[in-house]
Amino acid sequence: MSKRVLIFDSGVGGLSVYDEIRHVLPNLDYIYLFDNAKFPYGELPAHELVHRCCGLISRVVARHPVDLVVIACNTASTQVLPSLRTLLSVPVVGVVPAIKPAAKLTRNGCIGLLATPATVSRPYTEKLILEFATHHRVLRCGSTELVIQAERKLAGEPVDQARIHEILAPWREADTSPDTIILGCTHFPLLKEEILLALPGVMLVDSGSAVARRVQSLVGGVNDAENGEAWAYCTRLDNKARLLQTALQSYGLESLIEWSE
Repeated sequence: MSKRVLIFDSGVGGLSVYDEIRHVLPNLDYIYLFDNAKFPYGELPAHELVHRCCGLISRVVARHPVDLVVIACNTASTQVLPSLRTLLSVPVVGVVPAIKPAAKLTRNGCIGLLATPATVSRPYTEKLILEFATHHRVLRCGSTELVIQAERKLAGEPVDQARIHEILAPWREADTSPDTIILGCTHFPLLKEEILLALPGVMLVDSGSAVARRVQSLVGGVNDAENGEAWAYCTRLDNKARLLQTALQSYGLESLIEWSE
């Protein structure tokens, strides 16, 4: 049997991580679980976020045994990982803002951290900055609106480029503009083209490839099948979720099912 990986996010942002993992490990089976009933996570209180994620993921794992869980959400990763690891017997991999590689790539010493409001203010994020970018200037922008724009794009709806320009204007107009932008939310790689239109010439850095390498090192040997099975669960199969089905299929996710207890 193929090994199976569960990938979890509040919405479709985790597809950017799933795509990186599937590129290096196409012969695994995948479950993509997104909690759209509580989207967006960036505005949930920490205690509610931990309770929600741990309960939902542990119940899915009880029904569908998996070999590894990926929390493909920066907001959840900064809060949920310790509690979830005590509940599960399989490895749990999270995503963190790519501050370390950004600090190595910047040429002018100014880095932009683009994430959700929760992620930019977490003590964990501050710790990463102090550890890896203490000699650099790190500008922070927390935006829920960009998360919503990414969801709209994947659903085939128009993206509000003017709004993206407005959100990123303070960096564009700063005395020293960041030359390297950390995409500290897994939704944001879905908006790379739009971000580059608003901030021409910057380098964009995310954690997707690093997470894929980590999963590859933990999963170890896999079978010889060319492609494994892949399907998605959502926590609310409403019209908005149905609009995502074509995009999910383009990522190799064969079906979208509403999770029921």
